[in-house]
Amino acid sequence: MGKQAEDTTYSCKECSSSLSTMSGLKKHMRTHTGNKTYCEVCGALLSTMSGLKKHMQLHSGNKPHSCKECDLSFSRAASLKLHMRIHTEEKPYSCEVCSKTFVTNDNLQVHRRIHTGEKPYSCQVCGNTFTSKSNLNTHMRTHTGVKRLKPHICDVCGNSLSSKVNLKFHKMRHTGEKPFSCDVCKLAFSSKGGFTNHLLRHKGEKPHSCEVCGLGYYSKGGLRLHMYTHTGQKPYSCEVCGLPAAVKSVLKKHMRIHTGEKPHSCEVCGSLFLSKSDLKVHMRIHTGEKPFSCEVCGSAFRTSGSLKIHMRRHTGERPFSCEVCGSSFAVKVALKIHIQTHTGEKPFSCEICGSSFSRKYYLKQHMSKHSGEKRSFCDVCGSSFMNKYYLKTHMRSHTGEKPYACKVCHSAFNSTSSLNVHMRKHTGEKPYSCEVCGTRFCEKAKVAIHMRIHTGEKPFSCEICHSAYATKSQATRHKKLIHGFNKNV
Repeated sequence: MGKQAEDTTYSCKECSSSLSTMSGLKKHMRTHTGNKTYCEVCGALLSTMSGLKKHMQLHSGNKPHSCKECDLSFSRAASLKLHMRIHTEEKPYSCEVCSKTFVTNDNLQVHRRIHTGEKPYSCQVCGNTFTSKSNLNTHMRTHTGVKRLKPHICDVCGNSLSSKVNLKFHKMRHTGEKPFSCDVCKLAFSSKGGFTNHLLRHKGEKPHSCEVCGLGYYSKGGLRLHMYTHTGQKPYSCEVCGLPAAVKSVLKKHMRIHTGEKPHSCEVCGSLFLSKSDLKVHMRIHTGEKPFSCEVCGSAFRTSGSLKIHMRRHTGERPFSCEVCGSSFAVKVALKIHIQTHTGEKPFSCEICGSSFSRKYYLKQHMSKHSGEKRSFCDVCGSSFMNKYYLKTHMRSHTGEKPYACKVCHSAFNSTSSLNVHMRKHTGEKPYSCEVCGTRFCEKAKVAIHMRIHTGEKPFSCEICHSAYATKSQATRHKKLIHGFNKNV
């Protein structure tokens, strides 16, 4: 008789969910009847007053249950018990389909819906369905307008905060005060929450896990942003171009594209950037920092994107293919330039004489002819230069004068810049690198020539047979060997 009672299930007529007890079914039905209670602090939707009471403990700030491993505190003993599984790595609930394991049975039940396609929670306003109640609660705020109450206003920037404590820490951003310092890496933080989340990175712990897919995050904020990938919710949109955004901060950065605002400036060279992350990457040009290293050859790069492209040199991967000739390339920009060899497209035009060019670099070179800046002329060959210094250096090519000598091998050069480039042969310095494959060069001009290997560009052609070459010297050599062409004739 007891076993029969144990096997009895109660089905919801609204969404087909099955509950093991009648009381559980009654509580569940409140999600459909509209008998719900909202938390005035964060807008969470609760089905019972007792549930709301337990939920409010999260906002009370009273956290008597502390973790002895990482000093995090919790308002309930049950929450601490679940948290301890992060340290013990205990995940007792396993999915029978894909074997993924979870900390709680609730997380497992929500995860199973990925395989079944079940979305038992539906919005009564627009009909959208969701795999979990929390996703529905988040979605409902788009209809109810219920948002986190933020009565405390910052008198510096006008931002509103939910509590006096949050306002206090927020103001530290304006004062620059950072009272919390990490003993491991010496980074400092203005809030205890940010400091606590940072410590978890050193420990490798991610206490906030997604109940849908099981991914872990260091902070609740990170988890909240991740949940938008499951709900598909993008409540913010650009008023100019309509681009949807999941979070307000992303939209704020996007708007700078339209306004032209670049609030972050480099203290070294004055360059301006849209975001702090862009400035951070730029600063590596000045510091020489290259934190992303290739495990195969040891080459280092300023960005993870550059490393990813470089790795294709080792793997042989060329994901971008030309639909005309089948040539493949490691980077998209190389394919774009290559396609111009088929289309004949020359999108960069001179506004003065109408000449067109396939690349912006060639147009820039051409424009110098019209700029009027080359006012100094060579009496021997007629070449023109921007100033007398360049003319003086050029004249040495006619006189044979080479006043700058290498102290190592005594080679002589007609300019200090040529000597500086030469000295890199002795020092081994190669400050210029190819962003595609990582090959390094002692001269910047050689990088541009090298790039033609990746783009397939061959701008120098033979006037006789129309064979094309990547460099002028290759084209000249071809004409001398094949056609007996002598440039001195």
